[in-house]
Amino acid sequence: MPRYVEGQDRTQSVLFPERLDDWIHEDSTVRVIDVFVEELELKQLGFDRAEPAVTGRPAYSPATLLKIYVYGYLNRVQSSRRLEAEAQRNLELIWLTGRLAPDFKTIADFRRDNGEAIRKVCKEFVLLCRRMKLFTDGIVAIDGSKFKAVNNRDKNFTDRKLAARIEQLEDSIKRYLVDLDRADRDPAAVLPSRVTHLKDKIAKVKQQIQALNDIGEQMKASEDGQLSLTDPDARSMATSGRGTGMVGYNVQTVVDGKHHLIVAHEVTNVGHDRDQLSHMAKLAHEATAQDNLIALADRGYYEGYEILECERAGVAAMVPKPMTSNNAAAGLFDKRDFVYDDKADQYRCPAGSIAIYRMTSEEAGKIQHKYWSSDCPRCPMKPRCTTSKERRISRWEHEDILDVVQERLEGAPEAMRLRRQTVEHVFGTLKGWMGSNHFLTKTLPRVATEMSLQVLAYNLKRVIKILGTGTLIKGNSPTSTVIAPRSTPLQHLT
Repeated sequence: MPRYVEGQDRTQSVLFPERLDDWIHEDSTVRVIDVFVEELELKQLGFDRAEPAVTGRPAYSPATLLKIYVYGYLNRVQSSRRLEAEAQRNLELIWLTGRLAPDFKTIADFRRDNGEAIRKVCKEFVLLCRRMKLFTDGIVAIDGSKFKAVNNRDKNFTDRKLAARIEQLEDSIKRYLVDLDRADRDPAAVLPSRVTHLKDKIAKVKQQIQALNDIGEQMKASEDGQLSLTDPDARSMATSGRGTGMVGYNVQTVVDGKHHLIVAHEVTNVGHDRDQLSHMAKLAHEATAQDNLIALADRGYYEGYEILECERAGVAAMVPKPMTSNNAAAGLFDKRDFVYDDKADQYRCPAGSIAIYRMTSEEAGKIQHKYWSSDCPRCPMKPRCTTSKERRISRWEHEDILDVVQERLEGAPEAMRLRRQTVEHVFGTLKGWMGSNHFLTKTLPRVATEMSLQVLAYNLKRVIKILGTGTLIKGNSPTSTVIAPRSTPLQHLT
């Protein structure tokens, strides 16, 4: 007989423990979920049916349904139908719900009807992390990434897509008409059945063109000139790959530099990051309560007023400036070759001449001061400087703030490497959990709710990894009390 580990006989009777609690290990993550949800003030967070109705059929407690969702997203089970099946066969979920097994419609309706409250739960866990003193490093990384929506690319239309599709259909009609002309000239060359088939195809293509023209009329009412048929809030966005894109959402996150916890997040349907820096920095400042917060971001966030707002909010932004100068591309002197003297309010050019203040103008909503030197027409280095009469230098009225940001970057050359190591890992993890189809819901509010559940699950798993399940449950963290017994309310934890 082979010497293998043998299983039990399937026909043998098995006596499970009499208590549900005996089924679950003391260090199981479901115990953390149970303690965390039970300590939430569901009524204050805005959950429906947080207080049971006096009459009518009893409903499931929102705490039970919230536990199901937190457990599901923590274990990569996001579908309401799969959660229904897990609630009937998964011992951990049976323990967590007390042998309750809601149907998939009840589970799905809970997420749909309590979106705002679920998003608040995600913020509550971030506040708990702050009370556990996990955000003491004072460095966060801000970045955005594109996540796929339910909407297929063929169901999203832009002006360019619409024109290309109509042109393709019109070319098809031309080919069909050529075949019909051939049939008219020589009826024997084309079978009668083929002629009937071509006429039917021409009629169908004309109907498709009319439908596309109707879509074009609807697109005119759209603010950004896009129309998505499946998910009206999803938008076509360019990705990092050249010539690639997807229909989805732009998820903004702020990640703690020490523990890689998601401090704040936001779901938008804007394809760029230029207007997100100050908003995300303020959310991070509020969540971490750090006085001297440093925010790292990539070149896509570089915008003067956004950086100015960060400075006014007490957040030190570190954002590299994009290299978009046409002069540098043409082999001419770049603006960085001109040295500004703030005391004299003038520039010194590479040839040693002084460019003084001349005038002020408004460009793209910004007040720009203009500087140039009278020596430009006679300067021997003029061919390397400008092709105009003189080299004019523009300076934004708040450019001293941008100079401070540049000095910070030059003093910390490892900052951008730290940013990549901090936030890119988080996006990779989240997309790996969510699978090829990132979101299951439609419209921006519901997608935001789904993302909050993903962030809550990610943060919960990270904190368990950092402190350990037993520490979270027993409340014997070496730095602070973590999650106390149910008799102690969450807001009193330190």
